[in-house]
This record gives sequence, C-alpha cells and structure tokens, in this order.
Amino acid sequence: MANEITPALRSKLNGYLQERIVNFGSLLSADKFSDGQSNPTYLLTTDTSKYVLRRKPEGPVLPSAHAVDREFRVMSALAKTPVPIPTMHLLCEDVDVIGSMFYVMEFVDGPLYWDAQLSEISEPAVRGEIYDQMNKTLAYLHSVDIDAIGLSEFGRPGSYFERQYKRWSKQYRASETDKIEAMEILMEWLPKNMPEDDGRVSLIHGDYRIDNIIFARNEPRILAVLDWELSTLGHPFSDLAYQCMQLRMPSDPSLGNLAGLDTVDRHALGIPTEEEYVSRYCERMGLKEIPNWSFYLVFNFFRFSSILQGIMKRYEDGSASNEQALSYGKMARPTAEMALAYLQNEKLL
Repeated sequence: MANEITPALRSKLNGYLQERIVNFGSLLSADKFSDGQSNPTYLLTTDTSKYVLRRKPEGPVLPSAHAVDREFRVMSALAKTPVPIPTMHLLCEDVDVIGSMFYVMEFVDGPLYWDAQLSEISEPAVRGEIYDQMNKTLAYLHSVDIDAIGLSEFGRPGSYFERQYKRWSKQYRASETDKIEAMEILMEWLPKNMPEDDGRVSLIHGDYRIDNIIFARNEPRILAVLDWELSTLGHPFSDLAYQCMQLRMPSDPSLGNLAGLDTVDRHALGIPTEEEYVSRYCERMGLKEIPNWSFYLVFNFFRFSSILQGIMKRYEDGSASNEQALSYGKMARPTAEMALAYLQNEKLL
C-alpha cells in the first residue's frame, strides 16, 4: 500500500531517529492520520514521547508540489517569532529511509476545529476570541521580518498574483480530469482584472484556515499553526482573502464553513462578519482598507479549485493520501462555480 510505513520501514526509521533525536526512545507505532489531503502525516509513538512525521507522497507528483523541505524550513525559521509553531526536530532528504523525503516535529496535543461555526463550543464569547486569535496570528505572520529570520530568498518578491495565476493555471491543466466551464471563465477574467502590484511583500501561509490550527483545550489560545506546504513570500491580502473565501463556502461535511449565516446569526454565535474580521485585521496592520477585495476573493476561489482538482487527479492516479480525496476532488467544480456566481452577483462579469 502506497505511503504505508511497514514494520520493516518502522524498524529502519527507528534506528535513524534514535541516532538523531535526543531521548527519542524506541518507536512503538507509526499511525497515519486520517485527516489531510496533501502530505501523508503520521503520529510516531515511542516509549518516551510522541512525535509527528510528515512525508512527501511516494510516486510521481506535480512539479513544486508536496514540498516538505520548504515546509520544514519555514516552520524552523518561525521558531523565534510570535507565530506559534511546533518544535522542528529534523529533515530527512534521504529517500532510502522510508521511500520519500520527510521531517519530524513535536506532537502538539490540542483540538482541531473542522467546523467553522465552532459548534463544539457552547460560549459565543469563546468563539469570538478564537476568531480574534486567528486574526491576531495572521497579522503576526504578515509582520514578520523575513530578513531577520533568514527567509529573504524564500520566494520571489513582487508580481505575486501574476506568478501565482500562471502557476495554478499550469497545475490545473496538469491535473485536469474534466472540463470545468467556470474555471475557463475565471482563467480568462483574472489576468484582465489583475490589480497593479502595490509592492506589499510578506511571508504568507498559503492555506490559512481554522482546521490547520491547533488550539489549547481549556482556553481560546493558539498552540500551533500547521501545514505550511504552500507558504512563500507573497502578498498578505491573499492569505486574508483565502480565509474569508473559505468562510463563504457551504457548510459541507468536509469543508464546514459559514455560508448562509447572516450578520444576526453570526453575532448570535459570537463569530465576526467578514467586514468585521477584515476591519480588525486592518487595525492590527495599520491599514485603512483592503482595495481590490473582489479580485483577491475570486483569485482564491480559482486557486482553491485548482488545489481541489489536484486532489481529484491524485485520487484517480491512486496516490491520494486520504480516503476522503474523492469528496474533496468533487468540490473543484462547485468552488469555481461559486466564484463565477460571485462575479455575476457583483456585476463584475
């Protein structure tokens, strides 16, 4: 079975990690997490502690995808910033150990919330604080001095949306399984409506959403931000619009979000509206507003649809890391159609 850590590989991995991680102990199990769609991730349990291993999938992958080495680099660099991340232990580029490149990091024990309505939490004030903590952490990230943490060459500054449009158009074509008319329209609309580069450059996460964040169990505090595979130097408004795009999507079982909730509903839950969330971010970043907001939203719908299409392609190729890959992949079309509906409603098309 692809991406499986067999008993033989576990024994080999055990010896490798014992030599490189102080007090690692003896590896008792390597259990694959069922969540996540990109890089296979495992809970390593030893007789002394727990760790998390994240690997590049075995077999052929799209160019520049599944870059666990970049993920390890950025998380290591963020260790001395206010952005909460797990302790990183090591990166292994020797594919002979378990069949692909991997890294090992600290296991952070805390809940992941898959439902953006935070239905597991009973107090509206706590829900509001969780959203404010996400907002604050995003502002922390976009304020990081990239030179000071050694990431000045982590990406190319400038022309972020132009480069990303080209990248994800290419990725989408490489993983296309059916013709999606809405994607064709978006791929024509985006370059024609791309705002002029305003010179803003920051470290961005690339997949900043509630289910990539581990919280403390008894307080609304972020313990760790995960899944930095898509991080780069880019435009900070892309991260903000991506999170708001996600919250606009339907409350699908696999993509639980906030579509359909009006201002009254959100306030009853303690969850800010999009306008309130963006306004709080602007306050923290010293901004008056976010110009070209519609473009940033539509761009992220297009980008996310491309990502989902990549999942569909991996499912059809038999290399998907999660059994839910098909349900995620099927979201590529409706995600693009949501962007198209938004453009039509806003009379931008």
